[in-house]
Amino acid sequence: MGRARKDGDPLGLAGTRLSFRHNAFYYRHREGRWERLGTDLRLAKERAAIYNSPSDNFGTMSYWLDQFLDNCAARVKAEDLSARTLSDYTKDVVPLKVFFGRMLPEHIEPHHVQAYLDAGAVAERPVRANREKACLSSCISWMIRTNRTKLKINPCMQKSGTKENAESKRDRYVTHEEYRVVYEAAGTQVRVLMELTYRTLQRPESDIIYWTPHVLARDPHTGQRIITFEQGKTKTRLKIAMTETLERLINRVTGSKPQMDLPLVHNQAGDSYTYSGITSMLGQAIKRVNSGREAMGLGPIPSFGFRDLKGKGATDMWLAGVPIEQIQLLCGHSDKTTTERYIKARWNATAQPNDTPMA
Repeated sequence: MGRARKDGDPLGLAGTRLSFRHNAFYYRHREGRWERLGTDLRLAKERAAIYNSPSDNFGTMSYWLDQFLDNCAARVKAEDLSARTLSDYTKDVVPLKVFFGRMLPEHIEPHHVQAYLDAGAVAERPVRANREKACLSSCISWMIRTNRTKLKINPCMQKSGTKENAESKRDRYVTHEEYRVVYEAAGTQVRVLMELTYRTLQRPESDIIYWTPHVLARDPHTGQRIITFEQGKTKTRLKIAMTETLERLINRVTGSKPQMDLPLVHNQAGDSYTYSGITSMLGQAIKRVNSGREAMGLGPIPSFGFRDLKGKGATDMWLAGVPIEQIQLLCGHSDKTTTERYIKARWNATAQPNDTPMA
């Protein structure tokens, strides 16, 4: 049994391994080393609780980031969060733990977040650092909402003084000729994903690669054949009319007797491709095209991804005179401004000068 403190322990230091001396709080580590923890009693006790925990990380951002991932996993199971988002967060927390792991949430200030973003820019990974900061922000917002922290303001928010690294717009416009030659050089499954992305304007990485014949249905009001599904990212329920072009495309991959659990885009084993895997296949098709162009003394086709075909489809519809509201509906955007930015980022028309005759 521990010896009673002579002063009666007015500061509640019993069992914390803390001592107050020389006008500051000190923690006595098990190897005998003393560490000065400052003059704030609350902060000293919080740090002592971390040192006294079996895992040595209780209450730190490392601990809370793990708790946040557990919460996200539960949300995925409840179909309240996409599996892709959980996968992204799981990757993001690794570098976040290195930088913020030993810090208590209440000790993180905007200048710490800015230092992380700046370090990412110096390491030539500015965009990745932005995404990781967004993960940290989501974690802290979750902690604030659920009363897991004394923080009232999220230090990651721009209003708190942080500024994200500059990102270049995704403005790659794939021309008809580029699309055609790569399509001809690609395998069947790459062709299917190229065409489905271009025709439906849906996210290839989180929606289309998981589609099975279950997405095919009839509109209960009109009886028209449709593709109906819930977008993985926004949870928006969409209904897309089945045109003759889409009908031919889907019949080509499902056959007359579709297997209901077989993805529309599948490998030889009948499983869904990983997005990175099928993107690599698209890259190989572009390389084959460019090898042939080099042999003919032609310049290479700049690389593009499936997501660029989503932008190409939206832009081509706009150039063909399709109303912006119809493109917005197909994309599933809640705001027409998002659709307009999405299109204009890929189409830089040449401005015409004022050629009006002078009076």
